[in-house]
Amino acid sequence: MIRTRLLAAAFSLAAILLCASASRAQENPNRPPWAQPAHKKSKPSPPVSTDAPVPNDPQPPADAQDRTRGQTAGSRGGTIKVRVNLVNVLVSVVDEHNRPAPDVPKEAFELYEEGAQQKIEIFEPETQQPLDLALMIDSSLSAHKEIVFEREAAAHFIRQILRPSDRLAIYSFDESVKRIANFSGDVAALQEALKKIADGAGTSIYDALVVSSRDLEERREDRRRVVILVTDGGETTSRADFDTARAAALRAGILLYTIVIRPVKNENGRNTAGEHALETITDSTGGAMFFPDEPQELDKIFDRIDKELRTQYRLAYYPNPRGPANSYRTIEVKILKPGFQTRHRKKYLTGAE
Repeated sequence: MIRTRLLAAAFSLAAILLCASASRAQENPNRPPWAQPAHKKSKPSPPVSTDAPVPNDPQPPADAQDRTRGQTAGSRGGTIKVRVNLVNVLVSVVDEHNRPAPDVPKEAFELYEEGAQQKIEIFEPETQQPLDLALMIDSSLSAHKEIVFEREAAAHFIRQILRPSDRLAIYSFDESVKRIANFSGDVAALQEALKKIADGAGTSIYDALVVSSRDLEERREDRRRVVILVTDGGETTSRADFDTARAAALRAGILLYTIVIRPVKNENGRNTAGEHALETITDSTGGAMFFPDEPQELDKIFDRIDKELRTQYRLAYYPNPRGPANSYRTIEVKILKPGFQTRHRKKYLTGAE
């Protein structure tokens, strides 16, 4: 009898130890998610946006800038998640008369990174991505003569281009850069803000590009980032230099449209260093440069920019091979349709590992 009781007690103790061991194993944080008890699973945290909520702001699309692809590993680990960057390229297509060209099919495009052809994963013949625009107005003394025309043309442009999901901010720049209207879709308030532009002294073009690029970089990634710079092109007082301004523009992925209103038509009579620098930066972002002969031409130029932004093609691809972290990669988009040419950003900056 005593022996039977001792055996029963031993079996009970073994059962208790086995259950405790199983319980600890289930709660072991080193075990894969599928092996954890149901009550330990938690829902993913909602995305956090640094922007204040704005009425009618669109929700991020499913094909956001960064995606995570699942790849099956050959080991016991099951599925490993590998982070792969989806690179977006906005392409403007123009004909032999430099007019925007709609209705070009996907098959007419070839896309290369560092000379290696890439597979176009996403193709939008007329992208519906909303716009974040920074309108930069030169308020230096040298540009003062044309400020009335600039304000009137800018007011017309704001009314024409903004759609409910778009946002625009207004900056003035002289020896310093001032944001005179925050990103908004309120046309009347933005037009009223144009009247607040005051005369200044110097011209800080590089600083203006750095400030606008950094502000746009903080906006949501599923939106197009555009800077429209109206200036006389005479760089005089920037703290930033050319390399800093170009790097900021490329890092933010902006599209730069530059309008140079030249107070003196002869190059011998004006400071052209700023113009040449702007041409280089504008070209590298895939934007366009304009040299109106008269300020009255501003309306037509703004109309042209509006049409181009509404007929842009969006091409997106997963880089293969992927470039090293924090490095600049060269992009080339070819069009196989005779008589047409493309404009697009020439480089982008890879993210961190």
